[in-house]
Order: sequence, then structure tokens, then C-alpha cells
Amino acid sequence: MDGVSGHGGLVWIGVVRIGRGRGTAAPAMEVELSVIVRDTGFGAEDWHGDILDVHPDADPADLSVAIRTAGMIRVQFPSFSDGRGFTIGRRLRLMGFRGRLRARGHVIADQYAMIRRVGFDEVEISDDLAARQPERHWLRRAGWRANDYQSRLKNCA
Repeated sequence: MDGVSGHGGLVWIGVVRIGRGRGTAAPAMEVELSVIVRDTGFGAEDWHGDILDVHPDADPADLSVAIRTAGMIRVQFPSFSDGRGFTIGRRLRLMGFRGRLRARGHVIADQYAMIRRVGFDEVEISDDLAARQPERHWLRRAGWRANDYQSRLKNCA
């Protein structure tokens, strides 16, 4: 995607928001989010390309054309108790999306292992949440590959 491009009725200009009426513009989250959580801990934003924002009410099937060229898809999590983003992330991966997949919003450290298991690469959280749940809380969940029940069963056999 270079500047402005269109596919199947979607147009990217910087950030495009998908959801809340499937394909209509939706307002950005009110809180500025600036901490990126990865398996290595907290980091700064390093993405410089276009971003396709997907809200939890979006149908991933509507994105089948867009995922072929999107470099990053950012799935909104408006509340830590709203699990629709997990389903969207998994469906996007099953549909063949190979770019960067980011969970954005109200994700807590206890959910990090599941976020990674369903296919997300990273999480974007606010400075306020990062202060309440410091990096060490997230790093405890960074061993998500080794600490699932299937790995534990294999080690018992």
C-alpha cells in the first residue's frame, strides 16, 4: 500500500477503520495508546506503514480482499471482557493473513498468552495500563508457547 490504494470498496489513507456498520468510518479510541507489548517486553511504536483498524463488530469475511495487501491489521479491544477480538484475530489468520496483527486497547497481562496463541503478534496498550500492569507482569506470560496444556502433556509422556 503506497499512500492511497483501494481494494473491494476499501480505501486506505493512513488508517482505515472497519466495523460499526461494516466498512463505514468509525471513531478512533479516545485514549492515546503508546506502549507496544511483545514477547520481549514493552517497546515503542515501530510501524511506519498503513494500518487497517478492525472493530469487534466487523465480520472478517468482509476483509478477504483487504488482507491480501494489508501490512498491519489492528483489532480493537474496547473492554478486557469483550472476547470478540480473539475470534477476529484467529479468523484473520485462518483466512491467510500473514502481516502484523496487533490487539489494541483494553487487553490485560493475564490475556497475553491467549492473544499470542490465536495469532496476534503484539498488543498496544495505554501508558496508564502499563503503569498498573508493569512490564514484569507481561513478561511472566511471554513463555506462552511452553506453558500451554499440550506442551505440559507432551512433557509427561
